[in-house]
Amino acid sequence: MLPVKTLVDRDQKDGEAVIPPGLRELYDGDLRFPSAPQQRPYVFGNFVTTLDGVVSYRIPGHSGGSTISGSDPADRFIMGLLRASADAIVVGAGTVHDVNPEHLWIPAFTFPEAKELYRQYRVDVLRKPEQPLLAVVTGSGALDLNRAIFRTPEMQVVIVTSSIGYAELEKAGVSALTSTHVKVVENVKTVIAPQAILHMLRSEFGVQSVLHEGGPTLFARFVAHQAVDELFLTLAPQLAGRLSHTIHPGMIQGVEFTPDTAPWLHLVSSKQGTDHLYLRYRR
Repeated sequence: MLPVKTLVDRDQKDGEAVIPPGLRELYDGDLRFPSAPQQRPYVFGNFVTTLDGVVSYRIPGHSGGSTISGSDPADRFIMGLLRASADAIVVGAGTVHDVNPEHLWIPAFTFPEAKELYRQYRVDVLRKPEQPLLAVVTGSGALDLNRAIFRTPEMQVVIVTSSIGYAELEKAGVSALTSTHVKVVENVKTVIAPQAILHMLRSEFGVQSVLHEGGPTLFARFVAHQAVDELFLTLAPQLAGRLSHTIHPGMIQGVEFTPDTAPWLHLVSSKQGTDHLYLRYRR
C-alpha cells in the first residue's frame, strides 16, 4: 500500500516517537494514547462506514466491514495497527458471526505485510504479549465454537457471558477448548453492562487499553455509558442507501440520544488514502 497522507494532526507531542519507523512511515505520523482512567481501561473504537452512515449490509457473505471498505489496504493496515496497540479487543457475538469463520483478531491477520513491524511495536516497544486478548461478549451464549478464534493456540480468548449463556456454552463443549475461557457476569439475564465487562478485563487480566470493534448494538451501549474515549472511523466512498424494510445499521444501534444528550467529539487527526478518509476523534 501507499502511505496514507496526514491532513490534520492535533496530537503531535515532543519527545521520542512511540511507533517504529516502518509503521510511522505508512501511518504518516506517530500514534499515542492517553493513560487509562482510574476506574476502567482506556477504550477506543474502530469502524468503517459508507458516506451515508451504513456499517453493514447485513447480507450473508457481505456483512463484514471489508464489504464497506472495499478491502481498502490502508483501512486494513490501520486496523492492524490499532490491534497491535491494545491490550484487549472487545467484539460482540454478532460481529463474530458476520466475519469469515477463519478470521483471527490479531494485528497481522488484516495486513500480513506489516506482521514483523506490528510484532516489533507490540513486543519490543509496548512490552505487551505478542497477541492481544480477545473478549467476545454474548449474553445468550449463542456462538459457533468451531470458528478459528476458539481453536487457534496463539489466540487467547475470553467469552464474557451470563449464567444462561454459560449453560449454553457448556452444552456446546466450551470446556474442551484450551485457549478459550469463560467469565460469567452474575445477576444479569442477557444484556451485560459495559462497566462489568471493563472491570473484569482490568481486574482479572490487567487490561489497560481496549479496542472496541463492534457491533453497533454493543458499541452503542458503551457510548451510552460514557465508556468510549476515542473513535477511529474510516469513511469509504460508497453509498448504501436504506429502505423501510431493510436493516442497514449505522455505528450506533439500539440507543437514541436527544440534542441535549448527544455526545460531541473532538477531531484529533484526519488522514487520506486515495479516496478513503481515516478520522480519529476523542471524547
